Amino acid sequence: MIPVSAPPRVRAHLRGAPDGPVPVVHRGRDAVYVEVAGRVVGVVGRRAVAVPCALRADVEAFDVTSAALRGGELHLDGEPLRIGRVVDVSVPRRATGATAPAPPPGDVDRMVGHGDGLTPYDDDVLCGWFAAHRALGVATPDVDAAVRARLDRTTLLSATLLDCAMHGEAIPEFTTWLAAPADPTRTAALAAVGHSSGRGLLQGGRFALDHLRSAA
Repeated sequence: MIPVSAPPRVRAHLRGAPDGPVPVVHRGRDAVYVEVAGRVVGVVGRRAVAVPCALRADVEAFDVTSAALRGGELHLDGEPLRIGRVVDVSVPRRATGATAPAPPPGDVDRMVGHGDGLTPYDDDVLCGWFAAHRALGVATPDVDAAVRARLDRTTLLSATLLDCAMHGEAIPEFTTWLAAPADPTRTAALAAVGHSSGRGLLQGGRFALDHLRSAA
C-alpha cells in the first residue's frame, strides 16, 4: 500500500469510476499518468510538478507497467494507492472591482492544442488565464464554452488540466505566484516549471490580471 494525498475532485472522480484496468497514458521516473473514465489522473512523486489532477505520493521513483481501479482506489502494478489526506489545489481568492472578463489571450480556435508536448504551450497560457479569472471571481462563460468545444484537439492530459483551470485549480507554483504576482522570487519559480509550462501559465495569468486591473 502506498499512502497518497488527493485533490477533492480527483478523489470523487476515482470513487465514481467503474472498476477495471485503466490505460497508462504516460509513465516516467517521477510521475505516472493514467486515463480514468475519459480523464487523466496522475500519480506524482517528490520531484514531479504537483498538477491539480494528480495523487501525490512520497515516492522517489516509479517503475510502472499496469494500472487498475478497484473500489474507487487506484492500483499501480497491483499495489493500492490509499488516499489518506485531501489537498486543496484551488487558487487563492483575490478582490477586484472588475465584473467582465478580460479578452482571451489569443484566438481560442487556434490556441487549443497548439504547441509541443503533453501540455501544448498555448493550452498552458489558457490555463493561466482561466485560473486568474477564478481567483478574482470573474466568470468566463463564452471562453469556457469555446475551449470545451475544442478539447478533442489537444492531448487528454492537457484537456484535463484545462478543465482543472476552469474549476479554479492550479499547480502550487501558480497559486503561490497569484498571491503576490509582483514578487520576483515567486515569478521565477513559476517560470521555471517544466520545459515551458510555467512560462505559459505566467503569460496567461499576467494577461488576465493586467486587463482586469485596468477594467477595475
